[in-house]
Amino acid sequence: MKNLLTDIAGVAVGHADDPTVASGVTAILFERPAVASIDVRGGGPGTREEALLSPHNVVEAIDAIALSGGSAHGLDAAGGVQAWLAERGRGFRIRDAVIPIVPGAICFDLLNGGNKAWGRFPPYRDLGYAAANAASDAFELGSVGAGMGATTANLKGGLGSASAATDDGVKVAALAVVNAVGSVTVGSGPWFWAAPFEVDGEFGGRGLPPAFTPDMLKARLKGGADASAAENTTLVVVVTDAQLTKPQARR
Repeated sequence: MKNLLTDIAGVAVGHADDPTVASGVTAILFERPAVASIDVRGGGPGTREEALLSPHNVVEAIDAIALSGGSAHGLDAAGGVQAWLAERGRGFRIRDAVIPIVPGAICFDLLNGGNKAWGRFPPYRDLGYAAANAASDAFELGSVGAGMGATTANLKGGLGSASAATDDGVKVAALAVVNAVGSVTVGSGPWFWAAPFEVDGEFGGRGLPPAFTPDMLKARLKGGADASAAENTTLVVVVTDAQLTKPQARR
């Protein structure tokens, strides 16, 4: 296993981004339609096709997921992924109609210094198409795709991934876009809050500090006193191989 979302067979991931805009898109494609659900929290959510994922609705599986920067503008990214799938005849079939099912979610990266004066139409639909076209079982981590413009209170945010297997052999993998309101380190560092979950010394092997001072525990918020819930979003996609081992029925 490579500690990536694509350790789940039948999953491909692709990125497309624009450093000038300081934003981008990540497309997650499923070789076969996958059963999916969603959990939305926080004060400024941005999603597409969220209601479709409720278990009582007609569509039982999805073809892809689009993650994007751009706040609400970035919801166009799913249309680009949808177009790529439609060209290949993939999607939910109603008689002769084929409708690719692509839920999407966005993070707020409009205040990160990139040039957001993109004219009449934002670039996210085209970036979504390019991300789908680039999808494979190997993909980059960090400031790429939907993580290109992500930030935190003190260090650059970005995109990460991880995978593991249970004792009985079920594989579970995740991909996260971290555009968080807070600090990723204890105080000004060098300890990371995520140290208890470190794998192979990826955070420098420092662990947590031997003791916590009041300054270490002081909240550090991106945007300071003017920060709002809408400015900070973490997107997480979790996939298990149980979702993809059997072809899903399509009505």
